[in-house]
Amino acid sequence: MFHGLSAFPLTPTSEQGIDAAAYTALVARLAAAGVDSIGALGSTGSYAYLTREQRAHAAQIAVEAANGVPVIVGIGALRTSHVLQLAEDAQKAGASAVLLAPMTYQPLTEDEVFGLYEDVTRELSVPLCVYDNPATTHVHFTDELHGRIAQLPNVGSIKIPGVPHDPSAAGLRVDALRARIPDTVTIGISGDWMAARGLTAGCDVWYSVIGGTFPQTALALTRAAQAGHAGTATELSEGLEPLWALFRHHGSLRVMSAAASHLGLTEEPNLPRPLRALEETARREVAAALDALQLTS
Repeated sequence: MFHGLSAFPLTPTSEQGIDAAAYTALVARLAAAGVDSIGALGSTGSYAYLTREQRAHAAQIAVEAANGVPVIVGIGALRTSHVLQLAEDAQKAGASAVLLAPMTYQPLTEDEVFGLYEDVTRELSVPLCVYDNPATTHVHFTDELHGRIAQLPNVGSIKIPGVPHDPSAAGLRVDALRARIPDTVTIGISGDWMAARGLTAGCDVWYSVIGGTFPQTALALTRAAQAGHAGTATELSEGLEPLWALFRHHGSLRVMSAAASHLGLTEEPNLPRPLRALEETARREVAAALDALQLTS
């Protein structure tokens, strides 16, 4: 579950609620493609914008549609009591693991971040992935803090936000973190344009945005890296640079929203307000990039 490709789909949502049919189809196509796990209600899944009831419903849909593929369900919330409720809902739905980012309004101290994971892991019966995502949470994990959290029961993986561009520096970054954590805890890379670099530097899993809509493309890159074919993985990633550039400019969520709409995988709108779809010029850029890259699955 915490190795290979973990694909994170959109949760197609309008002000009327989750589009259950579209979400079921998105998850089912990931399972059919052979991804190693499915990340429901990650940042790409807009977890922070949904009610507890919507999130419980989405977790149930994902587990049922995954057809036995492990589902990792996001449980991040501002209050620990709410995180515990979401963890209970995810486990009742049959989630194989949970994903927890330390959401903030007031800045959190390191002891408060540690205390969150300590409180939550104490109550879990499934593994937890630590979601290190400073761009949205404004929490900056040190390796020392990661090491403390990784010693807690049920911690199974750490999702890091990226690695340095230089391959040697990337390897040193992964090695430095791995020296702080138990052998039972894996390291996963996010930031899709850094995936090949992270995997070839020693990361165990790619927590992938593009994999949630284009699983075959993400699988090809992942399997190349797993087989030790660093050059092939790098070449495949470099070939996707038109898409990575759009991710960096517009944000991966909005680009994947436009992509899913362009391919007819979701209706519109598919993002919860106040989030809005890309404006028309940017949508044409996304469509042109997908067509040029022949991205259809």
